[in-house]
Amino acid sequence: QVQLVESGGGLVEAGGSLRLSCAGSGRTFSTYAMGWFRQAPGKKREFVAAISWGGRRTLYADSVKGRFTISRDNAASTMYLQMNSLKPEDTAVYYCAAGGMGPIEQDYDVWGQGTQVTVSS
Repeated sequence: QVQLVESGGGLVEAGGSLRLSCAGSGRTFSTYAMGWFRQAPGKKREFVAAISWGGRRTLYADSVKGRFTISRDNAASTMYLQMNSLKPEDTAVYYCAAGGMGPIEQDYDVWGQGTQVTVSS
């Protein structure tokens, strides 16, 4: 089973950009559809974006559409989330997950440990 490790979080000013990475271990990375979720303090975890195993299909939450871009490099066993025009409301712990292709958490089998993104106003 694939294991996932996120990186790239940090503190950024509103309007700035960050790129999150999700590195997968194991030879099965390319067989998984994958997604990004986030959880802000005091709120439920919510869907951000998803990408098919080959990278040709993507799906975004309305709140990030046009600002965030999900991509993957199967040769490097890595998925990315490019976040532009960041807003304070994007502040959350961001998680990558494998096994699903959509907004339903229960569809995903494997989760990373999360990386903190903080956007200052």
